[in-house]
Amino acid sequence: MEDEVILLHFWPSIFGMRTMIALEEKGVKYQYREEEDVMNNKTPLLLEMNPVHKKIPVLIHNGKPVCESIIQVQYIDEIWSDKNPFLPKDPYQRAQALFWADFIEKKLCVCGRRVWTTKGEELEAANKEFIELLKILQTELGDKPYFGGNKFGFVDIVLIGFYCWFPAYEKFGNFSMESECSELMAWGKRCMQRESVTKSLPDPERVIGYVLHLKKLYGLE
Repeated sequence: MEDEVILLHFWPSIFGMRTMIALEEKGVKYQYREEEDVMNNKTPLLLEMNPVHKKIPVLIHNGKPVCESIIQVQYIDEIWSDKNPFLPKDPYQRAQALFWADFIEKKLCVCGRRVWTTKGEELEAANKEFIELLKILQTELGDKPYFGGNKFGFVDIVLIGFYCWFPAYEKFGNFSMESECSELMAWGKRCMQRESVTKSLPDPERVIGYVLHLKKLYGLE
């Protein structure tokens, strides 16, 4: 009997993009269910499946919910372990991959939001920190094609969703990703050659439109 896999996602969410990419990389068939406005209008299914955080993405596997995107990517890697492993088998390399995923989650996600929600000196500080964080990641990437070495892996999946948001950060932060982090941009272009990534990431112009909508909604213009 085939597994029933459902993903509750909101299209601009970097977090949900990770789970989509992981499922696509493993060739897992799943039902996509759009949570149209997760800020104000949460569906009964979302509230039932994630009663603690009440947030997307939620991966539902045979009726059982798995919450939080990094945990979902790990779960997908373990359940469908026969194809295309994301995490290294070596314990130290595995720990390093989890460290960088945690760094992206706790540092980059938080700082990236400040780039489009602040003004003046706050925005200048947010821009500076955001670029510094990206340069730390770029140093970790080094001359490898992917964070996983020669193979698209766990850290790549966790980070690549930012690629479709970079034009929005550039627009509202008034800086150039290409001039600041050219190697990271080259990595992003490499990742975009993968069908799993192109199927999961929205058009950057649509992301810019969404951010403009949020800025207007919250009086941030």
